[in-house]
Amino acid sequence: MTLLRLGSLLRERRSGRGVREVAAEIGISAATLSRVEAGKLPDLLTFRKLCTWLGINPAEILELNADETTAVPVAAVHLRADVLLSEEAAGDLAQLILVAQRELIRRTRERRSDVSTWL
Repeated sequence: MTLLRLGSLLRERRSGRGVREVAAEIGISAATLSRVEAGKLPDLLTFRKLCTWLGINPAEILELNADETTAVPVAAVHLRADVLLSEEAAGDLAQLILVAQRELIRRTRERRSDVSTWL
């Protein structure tokens, strides 16, 4: 599943129910739901709400590996939404963020969370 499929998945799950009714259930505006269903990319908070309502792991939509799901890299949503970035560049930047996040977690576990000591 890809981020671009999110809109059609929402339409399918809504299955004839009104946009306003479902949007209220999700906790977003009807206009926002309509935009996402039309293919626009949601902001991070909306993306989280949509995934919760759909009952799916955000990593599945972002096409991340199973070992990357411990902390969902929400920045990937914004990177893929940037029309100036190629799909490859967005993917590479998302991976860079994941690596940095894992390193930060590792260093925090080792009680090395003081960034000033890293250099």
